[in-house]
Amino acid sequence: MNEQLTKYLHSVFAPYNGVKSVEELKTDLLSDLHERYRELKADGKDDATAFGMTIDTIGNIEQTLLEVANLSRSLERQVLTNFNAANLTKSDFAGVTVHKGEFNASDLRGSDFKGADLTGCTFMVSDVREANFDGANLTDCTFSTLDLTGASFKKTILVRSEFNMSELSSAKFTDVKLIDVKMTMSELKTTVFENCSFEGVDFEHSDLRGLCLDGMTFIGVKFDKASLNEATFKGATLKNVSFQPAFALTNKNYRAIKTINFDGAMMDKLTYASLKGLGAELSKVVVM
Repeated sequence: MNEQLTKYLHSVFAPYNGVKSVEELKTDLLSDLHERYRELKADGKDDATAFGMTIDTIGNIEQTLLEVANLSRSLERQVLTNFNAANLTKSDFAGVTVHKGEFNASDLRGSDFKGADLTGCTFMVSDVREANFDGANLTDCTFSTLDLTGASFKKTILVRSEFNMSELSSAKFTDVKLIDVKMTMSELKTTVFENCSFEGVDFEHSDLRGLCLDGMTFIGVKFDKASLNEATFKGATLKNVSFQPAFALTNKNYRAIKTINFDGAMMDKLTYASLKGLGAELSKVVVM
């Protein structure tokens, strides 16, 4: 009959196999049930009666198990979301789900985050050079004061993501729709954008000198106080885009704006008027 008690308890706990705290509860409960069964037998109860009364003592164990399992899994998730100050060079995070995780002050160079769901994660003061974020979900992620040199963002989900005060030299964004993204005070001179669109993106105080943005779409984008010398927007579409200079329009700023290439670009009347007032060369622009 002790074997029957063990089998019964195993069946009740089966849905929670692998949950450490539940396994510990099962071990303790099994010991208590065997002791209770022996006491009932010593009192003269037959096997069936003793078994039934023993099982009755645990009551509605399913609800207790569910609560213990949920608490355990919640704690496990909390442990698994803290990757601060860790040496994680070339780590494999491909396809993982980590929400609101912390990757701060860590070495993540060459790590693979391909296809991962990193919603709400923070990456601050870390080495993330040559990391792979292709196909990853970076919604509400914060990348601040990082070295992202050579990182790859192909078909990455970028919604309300923040890249602040970061090094993005040779980083590559391919087939990406950037929505409400902040790329402020960042190094973007050699960043590569291919087949991307920008909606509500803020490039304030970033260095985009010489950057090629040809043929792309910009809606509600801010280039305020950004360095744009020799940048090109050939064939691009610009709607409600702001190019406010860092200071009052001096000869230096005037000359810098004249170096931006807007040949073949299409823009709305307000954007056109703003750039015209700044002295931009717009002779080959199409006004929508």
